[in-house]
Amino acid sequence: MSTRQECGEVRIDGKRLETLWIEPEQPGRATIVMLHEGLGSIALWKDFPQRLASQTSCGVLVYSRYGHGGSHKLMESRPVGFMHHEGEVVLPELLDKLGIRKPILLGHSDGASISIIFAGKYPGAVRGLILEAPHVFVEDLTIASIEQAKTAYETTDLASRQGHYHANVDATFWGWNDIWLDPDFRAWNIEGYLPAIRCPIVCIQGEDDEYGTVAQVKAIQAAVPGTEIVMLPDCRHSAHRDQAEKTLERMVEFVAGVDKAGVRGQGIRARV
Repeated sequence: MSTRQECGEVRIDGKRLETLWIEPEQPGRATIVMLHEGLGSIALWKDFPQRLASQTSCGVLVYSRYGHGGSHKLMESRPVGFMHHEGEVVLPELLDKLGIRKPILLGHSDGASISIIFAGKYPGAVRGLILEAPHVFVEDLTIASIEQAKTAYETTDLASRQGHYHANVDATFWGWNDIWLDPDFRAWNIEGYLPAIRCPIVCIQGEDDEYGTVAQVKAIQAAVPGTEIVMLPDCRHSAHRDQAEKTLERMVEFVAGVDKAGVRGQGIRARV
């Protein structure tokens, strides 16, 4: 069965954000909200949202954060607390404006960190977390890889390749790269949000992730009992690309398990 898709935009926190809504195949299913990585956007997810919607029968909302994709151009340097602002201010306003209640949050990398912040700040507002390559603190490996990305952006065709996914690629790249390499960012840590989380969590991590080690997901598991960790071999930072079938299979199982546990609700959404 094909599902209807609707591209749109919404103004949140004074910024225009692009959105993609995929209608649920079955009414009453949870809504999955997808939060992209640090250099991500709606376009960079490619067909993964459609495949997820088809196999879960859920509605799926995807959006590009401020400074990403076709959303409002980043106009200033990002502060150290930019992900806190996304999780505590932007995401709640977005969900409220679109009428989405108790979603399953699917976050990748920075998007996973934002999902953790939201779930820790508003523990009653989310029914499940799918965390792909999350960060809860800063590792040397992460900084080294981001430094390598800076060199690649300056010396290779990375800028033109990223330009397929972002309307303002220079602002997007440097907004991400500059803050992660800011010395003040080394103290960034969101482990304090974890103990308040009350929903089921599955963490999906590539064994060859160049941006984070297993210490990230183990820290989440230690703070939130019952957290499941899925380690994928032959997989780097983007499991939904490097091991798409295994990643999708586990995500679909998790969504079904959340429903089976009796936490189903109305994933209601306003038009975007």
